[in-house]
Amino acid sequence: QVQLVESGGGLVQPGGSLRLSCAASGFTFSDVAMTWYRQAPGKEREPVATISQTGRSTNYADSVKGRFTISRDNGKNTVSLQMNSLKPDDTAVYYCGTVVLQAGTWSPYWGQGTQVTVSS
Repeated sequence: QVQLVESGGGLVQPGGSLRLSCAASGFTFSDVAMTWYRQAPGKEREPVATISQTGRSTNYADSVKGRFTISRDNGKNTVSLQMNSLKPDDTAVYYCGTVVLQAGTWSPYWGQGTQVTVSS
């Protein structure tokens, strides 16, 4: 079955850095784009960064451009999010997600999430 497992969250001071990782299994990783999402308390889940199947194309939310970098390793079935210059507004649960074609239907999947707290 499809599994996405995030790691790397934690408490960091404003201006600090964190690197999140997501290990994927249960599907052909190199066939799908991957997205990092986040959900802050009281807010809807929002996409943060997306990377194409080959890694050649990336897209970022305006709020994180220039600070976050998404990358993937198709040999290890992992996708990462390097977060620099963190701000309190970046505090949220971060999820990796994708859409997988199964039995003719595209289905969305997310991991369990990892908490990122930016606070002094």
